[in-house]
Amino acid sequence: MSTAPSAAAHVARTHFQDELRELEERTIGGLDIVLEQLDRSLEAVAHQDIELASMVINDDDRIDGRYLEVHQTVLSLLARQTPVAGDLRVVAALLHIIRNVERMGDQCVNMCKVLPLTGNDAPTQPEILAKVARMGEVVRSEIWQARRAFADRDVAVAEDLLRQDQEVNQLQRDIFQLAVASGDEIDRREWAMCMTLVARALERIGDNAVDVGEQTVFVVTGLFKEFASRKP
Repeated sequence: MSTAPSAAAHVARTHFQDELRELEERTIGGLDIVLEQLDRSLEAVAHQDIELASMVINDDDRIDGRYLEVHQTVLSLLARQTPVAGDLRVVAALLHIIRNVERMGDQCVNMCKVLPLTGNDAPTQPEILAKVARMGEVVRSEIWQARRAFADRDVAVAEDLLRQDQEVNQLQRDIFQLAVASGDEIDRREWAMCMTLVARALERIGDNAVDVGEQTVFVVTGLFKEFASRKP
């Protein structure tokens, strides 16, 4: 008789672990959707493709849906279970990360909303486009690295995100300076100013990737550690 409660508790615990793993996969999978959205956003910017930009904006519902799904599943899980210690940290981190995912998706939308303001035949500047493209490459790498760090619970990989984020910050400053020096032609200057908004959106995506890294450290160590200054 004394083993029955223990067996039931073991089954409940196993079921909880399975649910938690599935919840983590759904959360981390949200970063994969962000990568898709980011790639399409960068392509839209590079080619001034307003139609593609509209597709990105309309597809943001996928990320919003994933956010709501994970959020509601976490609440349901907490209502049925009482996670402690490491499991509770994971649940808290997943809530934080899925919020980061939703914000990254919003920033992709912000990038694409800028494009109609410039028009299909905007007087683009190759140097600024090259900086934006490089910024996109680094931000994409940050997202992938953040994903891997959390999945592997790798603190060193998480902390290394700051190195890439510093390059993103420098590129944003470079784009701003190029925009300021873009000349007096109104269309040319307006396009350059729009690119500073694109750069700002990319910088915010990078910051959210760093946030995911900080959550990795929190899950592993139990201590929240904000990484060193992101604006050197």
